[in-house]
Amino acid sequence: MEYLIFAAALVLILALLMLKGYADHKRDEKRFIQRLYKEYGMLPKKEYKADQFENISHYFRKHQEGFCVDDITWNDLNMDEIFINMNYTWSAAGEEYLYYLLRKPSMNCKELEERERIIEYFCQNADQRVCFQFVFSKLGRCGKFSIYDYLDYLDNLGERSNLPHYLSLVLLLVSVGILIGNIPIGLVVMVCILIYNNVTYFKAQKEIDPYITSFAYVFRLLDAVDNLKNQKVPVLEEELKRLQSYRNSMKLFKTGSYIVMSGARMTNTGGNPLDMLLDFVRMGFHLDLIKFNQMLSEVRKHIIEIDGMITVLGRIEAMIAIGEYRQMHPCCIPEFVDQKEIDVKGLYHPLLSEPIANDLSVKDSVLITGSNASGKSTFLKTVAINAVMAQTVHTCPAESCRTSMFRVCTSMSLRDDMQSGSSYYMVEIKALKRILDLLNNREEIPVLCFVDEVLRGTNTVERIAASTEILRSMAEQNCICFAATHDIELTHLLEEVYQNYHFAEEIEDNDIFFSYKILAGRASTRNAIKLLGIMGYDDRIIKEAEEMAEAFLKTGHWHGIDLQKV
Repeated sequence: MEYLIFAAALVLILALLMLKGYADHKRDEKRFIQRLYKEYGMLPKKEYKADQFENISHYFRKHQEGFCVDDITWNDLNMDEIFINMNYTWSAAGEEYLYYLLRKPSMNCKELEERERIIEYFCQNADQRVCFQFVFSKLGRCGKFSIYDYLDYLDNLGERSNLPHYLSLVLLLVSVGILIGNIPIGLVVMVCILIYNNVTYFKAQKEIDPYITSFAYVFRLLDAVDNLKNQKVPVLEEELKRLQSYRNSMKLFKTGSYIVMSGARMTNTGGNPLDMLLDFVRMGFHLDLIKFNQMLSEVRKHIIEIDGMITVLGRIEAMIAIGEYRQMHPCCIPEFVDQKEIDVKGLYHPLLSEPIANDLSVKDSVLITGSNASGKSTFLKTVAINAVMAQTVHTCPAESCRTSMFRVCTSMSLRDDMQSGSSYYMVEIKALKRILDLLNNREEIPVLCFVDEVLRGTNTVERIAASTEILRSMAEQNCICFAATHDIELTHLLEEVYQNYHFAEEIEDNDIFFSYKILAGRASTRNAIKLLGIMGYDDRIIKEAEEMAEAFLKTGHWHGIDLQKV
């Protein structure tokens, strides 16, 4: 009787603990849903480690076809930071698709209009948005690697057979038969078989445990689709049908999968009492090993469907994230036109805390001059980022934007390649060559390229001669080129094919002030030597430098050093 009371008390305690855990879980879910309503537009806090962007990029690497924003352009424009500022996602699928989206400009207006319909729908329907975001939060991320890494790792398992595990089950049944006829011998045989099963189990478990994460994510993908199947979203009718089709093809994967995908394994946390009991069943009967091999076979047969679910779910969440980004950042929806042009008003750099907005309307290539630190490079990056965002997230950091479709390419923030031993000049000419190669493809979509201080890595005479011909070649093809330079000579040599613009500054009370406003025409002031004076350089250096510069501008020749002045 005492044992029954103890057992009943133990069962009651376990039941209460499970009920408390369930109640706590539901309370946390309710708080999270309230947070999704309340904090709409507030960027979730995320930590980005050094190698994380490599993992986030793997969906893009797997689907890299057609024109993409290449690595040089991506790094020149600091697009990782743009991505971070836009990453309102809760799942790995959404995060990786958003990254892919920013690197894959669309050349199709209908595709961009379709994205806009989804973005706008979730902006206007908060309940549906929160419902989808809650599902995406349950889908979650998949550790320190991309889901595509985990799926690729499955190939390392090779072909697996359940025959040894079935044999162990048969032997257990045999031991039960012996036990009925002869208890002592039956017990000995059963214990020996269980010991053998336990030893072989741990060896097999060690092999499969690293791959459980990939199965866990596929499992959660299927759960996400199940949770969305009753949603009525007009703009997602086709997407939701496709999700159900992918889900239906993988019924066998999920059937009986709890023996492998228990709560502890799905969340990498300590198991509940039921999970602990299941562990003993697994060790003795190898049921999870048998099911793992069946699930492995299903995953290998349905890689296309798994990729399809990641794509559709990721695309939906990326659209929701874009809507949240718009909530907190002044922006406009671009208008695309057939003719080659850019017409923007109130254009600003989205990464600056206090940006200066500019207007610009051009149909031809642009040469920008101006003094040091006046804003030339920042302006080039601003225009380039606007063009990329227009054709990817259908969102521009501007009051209005009228533009044609472009293939965007840059040569700006270059540096020596120490590993390959390439000098700055070699790195630069390779970067410029890839732009010329892009132009040589002669596709219908024009190129929009940005060059900051072309050929700065070589001497003045050859720089001006080569720069003139390179920039002329770009402007005379299906291209709008934005180039920034300190070489005023280029503004005269290229004035027939480039519109001249400049940035200016004012020096007052031994200090320099920049407006960061773009102005028509070529720069007419120089400030490099004046800046030396402001920074406290010796007056003699300033005076001699100014005299040399003035003499060169008058005669076109540099005069030697007057040793009597030294």
